[in-house]
Amino acid sequence: MKVVVLGAGAIGAYVGAALARGGTEVTLVARGEHLRALRERGVRVLSPRGDFEAHPPATDDWEAVADADAVFLGLKAYSLPEAAPRLGALLRPGTALVAAQNGIPWWYFESHGGPLDGLVLESVDPGGVIARSLPRGCAVGCVVYCSTELVEPGVVRHLEGTRFSLGEPDRSESERCRALSEAFRAGGLKAPVERDLRNEIWLKLLGNATFNPVSALTGATLAQLGSTAEMRATLRAAFGEIAAVAERLGVTFPVSLDRRLEAGFAVGEHRTSMLQDLERGKPLEHRCLSGAVLELAERVGVEAPCLATIHACVALLDELSQNRHEAVADTVRVSR
Repeated sequence: MKVVVLGAGAIGAYVGAALARGGTEVTLVARGEHLRALRERGVRVLSPRGDFEAHPPATDDWEAVADADAVFLGLKAYSLPEAAPRLGALLRPGTALVAAQNGIPWWYFESHGGPLDGLVLESVDPGGVIARSLPRGCAVGCVVYCSTELVEPGVVRHLEGTRFSLGEPDRSESERCRALSEAFRAGGLKAPVERDLRNEIWLKLLGNATFNPVSALTGATLAQLGSTAEMRATLRAAFGEIAAVAERLGVTFPVSLDRRLEAGFAVGEHRTSMLQDLERGKPLEHRCLSGAVLELAERVGVEAPCLATIHACVALLDELSQNRHEAVADTVRVSR
C-alpha cells in the first residue's frame, strides 16, 4: 500500500513516521523549513512510548497524490475548501482519502440516511465546493485520539494517545478500512474499524467544541479549565446542548457526559491545539466545531445559548488575532 500524507504537520508527520516504521511505503507532503528538515533528517518523534526516527520521502509536490492507494489528509478543516479542487483533480479512481479533520467532516451526511441525507453544511463546506470537488465515496472517516506538537522543523513531540478510529460513511466493513487498520497497527498505532464512526465523531466533538475554544479564550490548560465550579458548570451546560443536537441525529454516546467532561480535565496541564494555534498566530479551527453544531442545532430545533456564546467569542478572537497577524506581516514587508 502506498500512502501519501498530505499536510505532514504534527499529526501528519507522526502518522507518516509510524506507518513507515511499520513497513508501509509513505510519502510526506509538507512545505517550508519543516519540509527541508524532513528531507535532510527525516522525522524524529519524541514520545513517552519511546523515541524513534523515520526517513520517508518528503516533497511539496501534490502530484505525489496521483500515485497513492490512500491519502491521509492532515490539513486543517478550514483549508479544505481551497484545497479540494486541486486535490480532487489529482485523486485517481479508488484512492481512499482518510479524513482526519476535527469536528463535523464534509462527508458526514453522505450515505447518512433519513431526512438530512446529502446535507451540505455551510459552516464546514461553504458553497458545497468540497463535496463537488472530491469523488463521492472516496472518504474514509478517521477520528484522531492523539496529541502531538511540532517542537521544531522535523521534530514531533507525541504527548499521548495512539488511536485513529476508522470507518466508512455508509457503515460498511470495507476491505480498504481493514487494510488501513493493519498498516496503522503495524506502525504501533491503534486503528479500530467502527461500523458507525459518527458516534465517535460526536464523542470527540463534545470536547473539541468546548475545551478548545474556551482554552483559547482563557489561556487555560485542560486541568485549569476544571479548577473552578463556574467553569465546570459552563462546560457541562455546553456539553448538554451539543448532546441534545447529536441525539436528534440518532447518535448515542458510549459514556456519560459527566464522565467525558472529567476525562478532559484529567488530561492535565495540556494546552489544546486551538490555544497553540492562537499563540502561533494561526487561524482557529472553530467553524467545523461549534459553528457546525450551531448550524445543525438550528436545523433540528435545539436551543444552544451557552455554545452560541462560546462560538461568538472565539470567532471574534480569531478575527482579531488574524488582523493583528496580518498587520505585523505588513509592517515587516514595509520595513524591508
